[in-house]
Amino acid sequence: MGRNLNPKCKQCRRLGEKLFLKGERCYTAKCAQLRRPYAPGVRGKSRGRGRGLSEYGKQLAEKQKVKKIYGLLEKQFKNYVLEAITAKGDSRDNLISKLETRLDNTIFRLGLAKSRETARQLVNHGLVKVNGRRVDIPSYQVKIKDKIELKDKLLKSPSFANLKITLQKQQLPSWIKLNPEKPQAEIVGKPMVGDLTDNVKNLGMVIEYYSR
Repeated sequence: MGRNLNPKCKQCRRLGEKLFLKGERCYTAKCAQLRRPYAPGVRGKSRGRGRGLSEYGKQLAEKQKVKKIYGLLEKQFKNYVLEAITAKGDSRDNLISKLETRLDNTIFRLGLAKSRETARQLVNHGLVKVNGRRVDIPSYQVKIKDKIELKDKLLKSPSFANLKITLQKQQLPSWIKLNPEKPQAEIVGKPMVGDLTDNVKNLGMVIEYYSR
């Protein structure tokens, strides 16, 4: 599986906004984007960012941002966008559905992992079950009525000692229903643009970039 191995904080600084790639650290004063709010590199402070960008440049920047937020490489992300464009309905909603219903993203949205990268590791190591069966493919697309849970041995580890308390505080998107007592989640709907709570907003520009 291909991964973007570039330092996460540099990815945020390069784009000039938080991508929340490092979980809780991004919400603290240790966040590099807060401490060094300029592009990385020797001339990062003196070089302007985003000034005088053409329409193409703005589309490219937005595409790069969304791709990095979900931790995808270019080929896979492009395939998602092209599938969204050719499918029936609003291309933006189609794209969000593709991205949000990835198994690793679903685990992240549930609060079972502090970042998408951590969620991806849980799936890769075979610690996630869908409908009672182990699934170790992060890009696996969950469907309505699918039931998702972590393996029992993981729930008994010290890292998940306060999981029930964490899940009770978690703000879930409308398409996921959670039973924090088990804990087990069920997919009850389809993700839409209006469900997003992070800085993925200008999906129209992403669609336009690949529609040229």
